[in-house]
Amino acid sequence: MPAKSVPHKLKTALVKTTGQLLVPSKSPDEALGEFFREVQAKQVYEDGKTFVDLIPRKRARQIIKEYKLAQKDPNFDLRDFVSRHFYEFMPERQPEYIFSPNVAPREHVRGLWGDLERRNRVDRGSLIALPHEYVVPGGRFSEQFYWDSYFIMLGLAADKKWETIHGMMKNYQYMIRKFGFIPTANRTYFLSRSQPPFFAQMVKLLSKHRGKTRTYLEFLPALLAEYRFWMKGRRSVNEHVDHRAYARVVQMPNGVILNRYYDDKATPRPESLREDLETAERSESANKDKLFLDLRAGAESGWDFSSRWFRNSKDIESIHTTDIVPVDLNCLLYQLEMTIAETYQLLRQPLLKRKFQAFAEKRAQTLLKYCWDEKEQFFCDYDFREGKSTGRITLAGVFPLYAKLATSQQAKAVAERLEKEFLMDGGLVTTLTDNGQQWDYPNGWAPLQWVAIQGLREYGYHHLAEEIKRRWLRSTEMVFSTKHKMIEKYDVVNKTREGGGGEYPLQDGFGWTNGVYAALKDEDLK
Repeated sequence: MPAKSVPHKLKTALVKTTGQLLVPSKSPDEALGEFFREVQAKQVYEDGKTFVDLIPRKRARQIIKEYKLAQKDPNFDLRDFVSRHFYEFMPERQPEYIFSPNVAPREHVRGLWGDLERRNRVDRGSLIALPHEYVVPGGRFSEQFYWDSYFIMLGLAADKKWETIHGMMKNYQYMIRKFGFIPTANRTYFLSRSQPPFFAQMVKLLSKHRGKTRTYLEFLPALLAEYRFWMKGRRSVNEHVDHRAYARVVQMPNGVILNRYYDDKATPRPESLREDLETAERSESANKDKLFLDLRAGAESGWDFSSRWFRNSKDIESIHTTDIVPVDLNCLLYQLEMTIAETYQLLRQPLLKRKFQAFAEKRAQTLLKYCWDEKEQFFCDYDFREGKSTGRITLAGVFPLYAKLATSQQAKAVAERLEKEFLMDGGLVTTLTDNGQQWDYPNGWAPLQWVAIQGLREYGYHHLAEEIKRRWLRSTEMVFSTKHKMIEKYDVVNKTREGGGGEYPLQDGFGWTNGVYAALKDEDLK
């Protein structure tokens, strides 16, 4: 064993053992109280995430004490105080990737993985230690984000970086053991919410390299723990104040339990505190806690934000995420149930296999019953408060094809509508609503292109899938030819192709764009 690798292995083992016992520090908003709110409200940093990611030089109690004394000075400078008491963590990484104007976009992606790789084995401010290296999205996102990671892994797999994929999955295994679920990312301020549950898809991806039995069995405890998290309270929904829903479970009219996005807190998001307070100020709702909860639940969905969560498609103040049973979430949980059933088949446990198959079948039947909108001839989210489809036509409607639970007639209707209304010159647009939100028209996102392409292929719509792929690859290459980088989202309608909208500037890097680009591009080489 090379001498150099010993310390890394020891540190990994240390995080795995002692890390499970250590209580994570408080979220910055809870630890710093009024001082935190002052910094975010006064926009000391243009992007609120900058401050929550800084590392305090002293204990929170000491900083608060010094702040109270310092602010009595008439010449008190808040920005200067923050810069003296906090610093940015510059993680250990590979030598910085240097762009060459002659490099092709595929080679650029291959060369970028090292630059996006991080190692952090000590809790630092809001950043939670993880035992293994991980790849981050890039830009303002320097953590291991949950659903981003699956699409990043597609590219890592294309470049045969299986050890990195396995390490990232062991990080999720670690977080599941420590927290009981996979948080949005390894930050203390994300410990009240998750993200779209793609863990089962990661297991399937890794199994292609390591073998199905070996991989499925290694991660079965984590798959079961993930399932327990999403289904918490399913046996006692009726006993709670709200007889129809509790946490992330919803009892449908036919008695079957489906799921919704949620959050365990009902306060402004620390990383977007100013934006959430401004939304609350504009809102006519008297129940601000519900508004904050719905904003947080929208963040858990990964679609932060989109008209699919709004009563009035133009106004974020009308957000009501927790009243909605999302079609994408329930398709992913169907796949989780089927993966667990498949694992029990490998273990020769027929009773447990049938149990999870029955859960999956009930979910599929219920989803087809309530999320298929006959009028729209498309899959939509279901508003369980109103007892009807939301009528919002979005790319979430392709997930039943991706999960292989749509009928052939439904798949045909979805494919026709995608081709007629969603397919733009640069790929698929996310929704048909233009309202300035980033998960709406005219933006297209790499993960949704991937899900749509795979879903259409499952039902034999190869020509349409190929056309979406061709246009999407052309968009990424077009921006790359002028900007020499991959970006977070793309405007698939207008010629610049640079996406916009949302709460923060366009990010580059960019993890899931790199991953989907590499995976799709390499298909042509096979």
